[in-house]
Amino acid sequence: MEIKSNEILCIGEVLWDRLPSGAKPGGAPMNVALHLNAIGLNVAVASSIGKDEAGEELKTFLQNSGVSTDLIQIDSSLPTSEVLVHLDENNNATYEICEPVAWDNITLTDSLTEKAKKAGLIIYGSLASRNKTSRNTITRLLDNDAIKLIDVNFRKPYDTREVVEVLLDKTDIVKLNDDELEIFAQWHNKNQLSEQELIKWFVAHYNIQMVCVTKGEKGALLYSDGDFYEHPGFKVNAVDTVGAGDAFLAGIVAALLKKEKPADALAFACATGAFVASKAGATPKYDMEEIQEILKQ
Repeated sequence: MEIKSNEILCIGEVLWDRLPSGAKPGGAPMNVALHLNAIGLNVAVASSIGKDEAGEELKTFLQNSGVSTDLIQIDSSLPTSEVLVHLDENNNATYEICEPVAWDNITLTDSLTEKAKKAGLIIYGSLASRNKTSRNTITRLLDNDAIKLIDVNFRKPYDTREVVEVLLDKTDIVKLNDDELEIFAQWHNKNQLSEQELIKWFVAHYNIQMVCVTKGEKGALLYSDGDFYEHPGFKVNAVDTVGAGDAFLAGIVAALLKKEKPADALAFACATGAFVASKAGATPKYDMEEIQEILKQ
């Protein structure tokens, strides 16, 4: 899988996660962009915020993190997104997502189109396509020769088959969790298949080049070029799981861009996800030394 340039574009939701411990910046595409930037890669994030205090604070946070805000649109009629995050007894998160918000109205601009044309990799999720304007913008940006990577990232009630299958039709690489894989199995009456059989069916049915399945504390699985790679995950004291999957995705993207072997890329991704799970919020201060210590387990 050849990537034409080292420029990465992440497009989709940016928001404030309202956690029991307080507000933290969030949104899967922004989280991935922040992690990729911290790793040292050339990444831009495209989204929309409201013309309000929450939006200004989010923009300032991105700027202070070293991520360009040139592709962050400002919507004068819709508010900046805020999500209520609930943690269960195991610190696993569920989300209350309001609508409509500014990132439901990401519009196609000349600068965004130009950035997508230059990108070697475009990363997006299904959530930002829940409403028509952003969905149309994202699908039009995918009509180029960049490698396209979708983080399925289902959030009820925005996990509709009609939306995600349109996106999958334009996708090269898919990252999803084991629960989301089961949803695809239910849609197509494939529940009788084993995990590996289901993944092989998924790749053939959607014409995907690479699939990565995260399995929480059980680690993750990567399917690439007809081969399976598995990692049992790393044991850490979880503070919350918010953003751990986004960190995992950034880790595997970074490793694959460096042409690491698939097994090594998967291990690095698991360590990056474990590091974030051991911290509060989706975007803790990045510490490569701590990640390397996790890798030594």
